[in-house]
Amino acid sequence: MLDLRQWMRDADKMGELREVQGADLVAEVGAITELAQRRPGGPALLFDRFPGFSPGQRILVNSLGTLRRVALTMCMEGEWTPMTYVRAWKDRSRGLAPIPPRVVDDGPVLEQVWVGSDLDITRFPAPLWHEEDGGRYLGTGCAVITRDPEEGWVNVGTYRVMVYDATTIGLYISPGKHARIHREKYLKAGKPCPVAISFGHHPLFFLAASLEMPPRLCEYDWIGGVAGAPVDVVIGPATGLPIPAWSELAIEGEILPGETRIEGPFGEFTGYYASASRAEPFVKLRSIMARRDPINLGSPPIRPPSEDAFCRAITRSALIWEEMEKAGVPEIQGVWRHPAGGSRMITVVAIKQRYPGHARQAAVLAAQCRAGAYLGRYIIVVDDDIDPSDTDAVLWALSTRSDPKGDIDILDRCWSGPLDPIIPPGQKGFSSRAIIDATRPYEWKDAFPPVVGISPERAEQVRRKWGKALGWE
Repeated sequence: MLDLRQWMRDADKMGELREVQGADLVAEVGAITELAQRRPGGPALLFDRFPGFSPGQRILVNSLGTLRRVALTMCMEGEWTPMTYVRAWKDRSRGLAPIPPRVVDDGPVLEQVWVGSDLDITRFPAPLWHEEDGGRYLGTGCAVITRDPEEGWVNVGTYRVMVYDATTIGLYISPGKHARIHREKYLKAGKPCPVAISFGHHPLFFLAASLEMPPRLCEYDWIGGVAGAPVDVVIGPATGLPIPAWSELAIEGEILPGETRIEGPFGEFTGYYASASRAEPFVKLRSIMARRDPINLGSPPIRPPSEDAFCRAITRSALIWEEMEKAGVPEIQGVWRHPAGGSRMITVVAIKQRYPGHARQAAVLAAQCRAGAYLGRYIIVVDDDIDPSDTDAVLWALSTRSDPKGDIDILDRCWSGPLDPIIPPGQKGFSSRAIIDATRPYEWKDAFPPVVGISPERAEQVRRKWGKALGWE
């Protein structure tokens, strides 16, 4: 059972949850959320008692803002650094056996159901997350459920959801994403596209929906593998789509061919309103279902670093590492998709060099593998003495082991999208990649000047003798 409320109880026992009462949905919730994410190690926040709404209509934010809460979510016990966690998760995921969801007849999500003239999505609090957003967004940590009309497989992705009125919501999906491909197949055939959206759920659903899963692998199966038990789902009566039985709040609807409304702008993970506003297909509601006193899981993107970028950096780093190993790149010591790049635009790979061209091979694969291809920018390869998650160490290697004339290559016409702020309007489909070799030159790496510093053995001896007196313990 993956229940958001149990997750919150566990986080509270860890001292990682705090309640906020009475914040204003327009002026304060988004601001508090952003300021909280700027404080490293801060707790998850549970908002309640919004002016104009009855108590119990709650929003949880910053759920994945610390490594401890990410580990809790992904069922990984222990104390971790970012790189030890990425390695451990990569190793665990390699043997992960997907477990398909289990259809059940009932679940907490069906405690309240509205259809027909009773439909009103505005009864649930939706914040104005950023001051210049084009409207209120109910969905930021949501799970959008669609089915391929030709092959029948189900996708669960996370895309932003804007509230228009009681029965209409916006749904922006970037080009190339699985749900967009599903939608295009329906609309091209002149058929409405059925869609279901869960707005409140265990954070593992949001994490899974954020990953670059291969086509035809349903995120429910992956979640079941991580949790070690199948996800319970109910079949939506209006769409036939599987909806998490323990969801706090969910809707069903359809996207009609040829109908659009202006969506956006919305502050995105790049730190800009890069996608502006545009005409987009929208969802017409057919049913709403919710638990009593539902909790919406919010994860509004902000200028990096952020909760959103941090948690995705961990999972995306492990995915890239795994794909590179499967492609045959040996001696990878670490991968880190830096949160400062929104966990997409900066990728650092550490290798133990074994042959000429090893660094370039690693860089190209990191740039173009499935998990690393979308919206990248810089790929930096460093030696095995550099922790890819240590920004100072990476910049030191970049400064002292790379020569711009020979160590930077450019890949052109790579996969980009509307959220990329540096690409001019009308050219948003493509961007370039810079591959930077910040390893010791292979031809004379053994003659490269030695690094200044005390040996690990000497450091340990000094710590044992002087650590207590110097306040290091």
